Amino acid sequence: MLKVVWDNGNGAAGDVLAQVVRALPGEHIVLNGTIDGRFPVHHPDPTVPTNLEQLIAEVKKQKADIGIAFDGDADRLGVVDDTGQILFGDQIMIILARDVLRAFPGATIIADVKASQVLFDEIAKAGGNPLMYKTGHSLIKAKMAETGARLAGEMSGHIFFADRWYGFDDALYAAIRTLGVVARMGNKLSAVRRELPQVVNTPEIRFDCDDRRKFAVIDEVARRLRAQGANLSETDGVRVLTDDGWWLLRASNTQAVLVARAEAETEAGLTRLKAALVQQLEQSGLSAPDFSGEHAGH
Repeated sequence: MLKVVWDNGNGAAGDVLAQVVRALPGEHIVLNGTIDGRFPVHHPDPTVPTNLEQLIAEVKKQKADIGIAFDGDADRLGVVDDTGQILFGDQIMIILARDVLRAFPGATIIADVKASQVLFDEIAKAGGNPLMYKTGHSLIKAKMAETGARLAGEMSGHIFFADRWYGFDDALYAAIRTLGVVARMGNKLSAVRRELPQVVNTPEIRFDCDDRRKFAVIDEVARRLRAQGANLSETDGVRVLTDDGWWLLRASNTQAVLVARAEAETEAGLTRLKAALVQQLEQSGLSAPDFSGEHAGH
């Protein structure tokens, strides 16, 4: 039986979550279960590490097996392991994909362009067909329907099951599926996390760029990279693969911002990738973004 700490973040899932945990086996502790749109304790965004501090502390205090957090409307999921370490969206997807692929060998699993290369590699290693696609939950859902994918996910914590579910992002359902996987592991979640290939990466860097300019910048960068013979994916913006790792630059679909991310096997490699990204921005007349936000190894 699992001991689980849930952080509803005073979001919309509160009443349903209370009913769900009564029906689940194991021991369940619910934080911030009352629905309160003022969000008096913390903002309900599980991709921001500071919003998970209360959950992490309670998981450690309770010696729980796992902690689960929701965003305000409970279509995005955050996960903390038994040691209080955060599992990022692509790490959650690895664990879920392995489970789905045991039942459906060769199945297509979709992830967005911001996801770690580790995720795509691990899907392939588990016998799946990894498909990198555009960020955006409506785009992902359409691609799932087109390809017959059983599972998809985004770094933002949207998880879409089309296996015993309807192909949309429901964090309550994804959480229950995650608990099932963890219960069957025969090992602590932290041990599985530690066994994953270790990389270093930047967080998602968002910086202002005029709506009339942002897509043109992507086109300019892509044109230069093609001319250089770069190993390039243009699925959603530009994602450049090098010997060090990869970097991404894409235009937000909804805001006047560009989004950047980079991932490498070493700190030195990450420095080189960031320099290459900055060089491209400068050639298009843009200043370097602020990379000072902490980056995580995973």
